[in-house]
Amino acid sequence: MEFTAAQVASFIGGHVEGDADVRISGFAKIEEAAKGDLTFLANPKYTHFLYTTGASAALVSNTFIAEQPVECALIRVADPYEALSQLMTMASEAMNRMPSGIEQPCHISDGVEVPEAAYVGAFAYIGRGVHLGRGVKIYPQTYIGDGVTLGDDTIIYPGARVYHGCRIGARCIVHAGAVIGADGFGFAPDAEGHYHKIPQLGIVEIADDVEIGANTTIDRATMGVTRVDRGTKLDNLIQLAHNTHIGADTVIASQTGVAGSARIGSRCRIGGQVGVAGHISIGDNVEIGAQSGIPNNVADHSRVMGYPAVPAGAFARQAAMMRRLPDLFNDVKELKKKQKNF
Repeated sequence: MEFTAAQVASFIGGHVEGDADVRISGFAKIEEAAKGDLTFLANPKYTHFLYTTGASAALVSNTFIAEQPVECALIRVADPYEALSQLMTMASEAMNRMPSGIEQPCHISDGVEVPEAAYVGAFAYIGRGVHLGRGVKIYPQTYIGDGVTLGDDTIIYPGARVYHGCRIGARCIVHAGAVIGADGFGFAPDAEGHYHKIPQLGIVEIADDVEIGANTTIDRATMGVTRVDRGTKLDNLIQLAHNTHIGADTVIASQTGVAGSARIGSRCRIGGQVGVAGHISIGDNVEIGAQSGIPNNVADHSRVMGYPAVPAGAFARQAAMMRRLPDLFNDVKELKKKQKNF
């Protein structure tokens, strides 16, 4: 596909400075772009690349002021990153036509209705009592257990597993290898120290517009519900334990683990490799830095990092002090020598 800068601007409500007829056929990072590419500038630290980029056009904010000549066309928008997302979504939808129909061999249990425009790929298994929404896409080699509900336009990519009774809302995306509804980690020791499994009788409930990354696992509740609220985005390789509750519009990066019965609020941003202890509460609008350990409750609007996590400013000061420890240690040694010789 190929469009002029003027056409691209019309798609996103922007306006062009420079050559409005320049042709655009792809996307690229600002430091790697070549002729025919559209790039963007959202982070000021990349501004210097704009003056040397080989891109044919660049998305910039309405407030951007160039301090040097710019050879590419500028498409001014309110938010370059959001505009880029809109354009890439449009391109993705145009290039990746969604399949439909039922491929064979697959197994669809008696009584399960497959709506029009839905897709069931080869070697998929759909259990008894499953409810499929309009436009659902179930890719090859997936497992949909008995009594599962999938909302309208939800996509289950290859190799994902949704255990019995779980409910997934509309317009959700479950990536390859994800497991929804495996047993929670519940075992009770007897007097001799042998562990006995506690049956996990609850379910997992995923609200609308949630995306779940590849190989992420969300355990079913011991009793009740493990829940992920509307609009939340989970990266690859995340573990949510039994009876956890993740609020709306929260984003969680890869390799984070959330222990049982922990509650995370809405609009939180959690970095990679974070560990959240069980039975604690993290408030709304919380930011947690990568590799942090969260052993206690965290208040709304907090910014924390470290292990155990502390306010981000305190962590930065601690890190600065740690870098000075070798010098401080040498200073103490010198002072002890001087004291001994005094």
